[in-house]
Amino acid sequence: MMEYGRTRKGPLPGGRQGASGAGTGRGSMRTTSRARGAARPPSSPSHPSSPPAGLVSAGSSRAQQSAPASGGVRRMRWTTQMNSNALRAYFGAKGGETGCLAYRARMHRLFAELEPSLTVTEQNLADRVRYILRSNIFDVAELERLRREAVPSSDENATAEDAAPQMVEQPANVDAAVNTQVVVDSNDDGTVAQELELEHMRSTLEEAIVETRSTPLENRPRLPRIALSKRNRAVVRALNPMLVTYLEASRDLCKTDSILFGAALAVCRIIGAKVSTAGRATGHSSAIPAWRRRIEERITKARALIGRLICFRSGNNRPRIVRTVRMAFAGTNVSLSQPDITQKLTERIDDLKQRIAAWGKRIRRYTERSTRFNQNRLFQSDQKRLYESLERPMVSGTGPAPNQADTVAFWRGLWSEPVNHSEGPWTEVVASQCAGITPMDPVIITPDDVAEAVRRAPNWKSPGLDGLHHYWLKGFMMCHSVLARQFQEGLNQNSLPSLFTTGITHLVPKDQGKPGIEIQFDTTTN
Repeated sequence: MMEYGRTRKGPLPGGRQGASGAGTGRGSMRTTSRARGAARPPSSPSHPSSPPAGLVSAGSSRAQQSAPASGGVRRMRWTTQMNSNALRAYFGAKGGETGCLAYRARMHRLFAELEPSLTVTEQNLADRVRYILRSNIFDVAELERLRREAVPSSDENATAEDAAPQMVEQPANVDAAVNTQVVVDSNDDGTVAQELELEHMRSTLEEAIVETRSTPLENRPRLPRIALSKRNRAVVRALNPMLVTYLEASRDLCKTDSILFGAALAVCRIIGAKVSTAGRATGHSSAIPAWRRRIEERITKARALIGRLICFRSGNNRPRIVRTVRMAFAGTNVSLSQPDITQKLTERIDDLKQRIAAWGKRIRRYTERSTRFNQNRLFQSDQKRLYESLERPMVSGTGPAPNQADTVAFWRGLWSEPVNHSEGPWTEVVASQCAGITPMDPVIITPDDVAEAVRRAPNWKSPGLDGLHHYWLKGFMMCHSVLARQFQEGLNQNSLPSLFTTGITHLVPKDQGKPGIEIQFDTTTN
C-alpha cells in the first residue's frame, strides 16, 4: 500500500491530491494511507491480493455486477419427459455403437423431433445427456428401457409394446434434481467409461447366451461359487434388466434355463471368476492343499538341480548343463574354472539334499497337524464319521473288481428303462372310494410363488443337470414372471422337458482307492 502511495500521481478518490514521486517523508505516506482508507467502501473489504479500489477501471465493477441480471448464464428447467427424450435421442443417435463420435448432429436432430418447442444447441444437449448419465437421475432399469425403445432389436419387435407397461415408472422426486444450470463441460471421461462398461457387460452377456445355446448340458462349464460382495451384487443387478429382451423371446423352460445359465456365465467372466471348461461329467477337484503343492514343487526343482550338478561333476559339459550349474552358483564367488570346483559341487549337492529332507519333514509335520485339527473338529460335529475313519479298512475279497460298464448298465436299467405298470383290481376299489372327495382347486402359479420358493432354497446347493445354482435365480429377478408362466403351461399340459426329469446318480464304491462313477438317468416312465 505504501508503494502505491509513493508512485501514484493525480487526484485520489475523495478529492485529495496524491503525493508526488519525490515525496518520501512520513507525512506524505500517512496522508496517502488516510486517503486510501477513506476511499474504500465500508461494506466490502478488499482482498490482500487485489489492487486498491482506485486502480479499478471505471465501469468494470458495475458491468460485472449487472451481468447476471442482464446477460448471464441462462437457466432452463428440464422436466422428466425432457430428460427421457434427451436419452432417447442419444441412444437412437448412437445406434448401439461404442466408438461412435459423430453422433451429436443426429442426436440434436432426433431431439428436435421429440421436443419441437425447445431450442438447444448441440453442445448444450450433449452436456445435458452427460449430466443425466453422470448424476444417476434414472436407474439402470429405466436406462435399459429407454435404450430398447430407441434401438429395438430384432427379437423384441413383436413384444416391445407388451413389455413397456410392465416396467417400473420413475419416481416423482426426480423433478427436484432437474432444475440445474446448463454448463459447458468438455470432460466426459466418466460418462464414456460408464457407457463402455455397460456396453462391455451387454456384449459379454450376448456372447455367453449365444455360446450356451449351442452347448449341450453335459458340456457346460462348472459355475464357481462367487463371493457375496457389493461389487458382485452390483454386476448381477446391472445384468438383471438386460435379460428382459432375451426372456421375452423365450418360449419354453429349456430356453429360459439356457438364458439364465448364460447370464450367470457372463457375471463370472465380468468379475474375473475362474470357470472350469473341462465340463461337469466326471471332473473331481484335487484334495491336495496349496501349501503342499508349493513345497512339492520346490522338492521337484531341487531334485532336478541335483541331477544336473551330478552330471556336470561326472564330466558332462553340455551347454544346458553348464548353464544350469552357473545359475546354481549365481551370487557366489565360485567359478567353474576353479581347481576345487568338485568339492564345491559336492557341498552344493549336500545342501540341496538337506533342504529336501527339511521340506519333507515340514510336509509330514503340517499333515499331522492338519489331521489332528480335522479329527478334533469332526469329534465335535460327527463322532460316527470320526470313528469310521479311525477303523482299519477290512480286507475285501480276492475276486476281480466289478466292471464299470456292467455297473453303469445295471443302474441305468433300474432308473432309465421305461416300465409299463399293470394295475390290479384293488385300484378300482380305491377309485370308487375316492369318488366322493371334492377335487382341489386349480393350481395357479404366480411370480410371488416362484420368488418365495427361490428365497427358501440354499444359494450354493449342488445343482441339477443344468448346473445352475439357486443364487442366480435369486439375483435375476426378471425371470420369476417368465418361470411362473412357463411352469403354469407345463402344469396345464401335463408335460415337462427332459431337463426336469433327468437326474444324476453318484456311485461311491466301498473301496476308497477306486474312483466313483457318475450316471445320468431319466425318471420318465410310461
